[in-house]
Amino acid sequence: MNFDGKVVVVTGAGGGIGEGYARAFAAQGMRVVIAEINESAGQRVADSINAGGGTALALRCDVGDEASAKACADAAAARFGGIDYLVNNAAIFHDMRVEGYLDVDMAYLEHFMRINAHGCVIMTRACLPHMEKRGGGAIVNQSSTAAWMHMGFYGVAKLAVNGITSSLARELGPRNIRINAIAPGPTDTPALQKHAGEYAQMMLKSMPIGRLGQPADMANAALFLLSDEASWITGHVLNVDGGQFMRA
Repeated sequence: MNFDGKVVVVTGAGGGIGEGYARAFAAQGMRVVIAEINESAGQRVADSINAGGGTALALRCDVGDEASAKACADAAAARFGGIDYLVNNAAIFHDMRVEGYLDVDMAYLEHFMRINAHGCVIMTRACLPHMEKRGGGAIVNQSSTAAWMHMGFYGVAKLAVNGITSSLARELGPRNIRINAIAPGPTDTPALQKHAGEYAQMMLKSMPIGRLGQPADMANAALFLLSDEASWITGHVLNVDGGQFMRA
């Protein structure tokens, strides 16, 4: 897999799995755009990558705001000459409200779904012109095994991401752009420990590979899906979950 000189935009890369993506991509020779609403977190990751010999640029980006997404994509293309790849990782998770559908404030729910579901649409539309100018590219959306656990609006948002991935695959294929999704299982991040640390340990007992996932597990899968080695794969949701969910 040869990624030298390729340009990738990673949303929500100021920590957790997103930071793992950014570091792994930089190590493979990509020029990485840290698209992050938390500017200090994004700059920290970019500075660390640059100090280690990689190439990274931190840009403020609110994936729920079309103007912000477009400004981020345009700035990335202006700095690096274009965009080859997009990883739609940003989501409200670490600080999300843990409530049921009957209790959650509707304004919060609508905002949550705009970020966690339609954010990948907004960013895809913003990056699309720059990817087309490069002759095509590849996109990875961040799903979750929560999509199949029927536990609240977080899981429903990830179900929506799966459907959006399939629908966009049909629209983007003729433009020489592939789009797939990764569905992580319980992954060792601060957000998981905050919301489901004890529950995750219980889940591990029933999983064939009984350990927490690591950001590197997701990054390795993303590298394959972005690469030319996956040139005939699109519209697919790849579980990276230690066998948590098996779909025949």
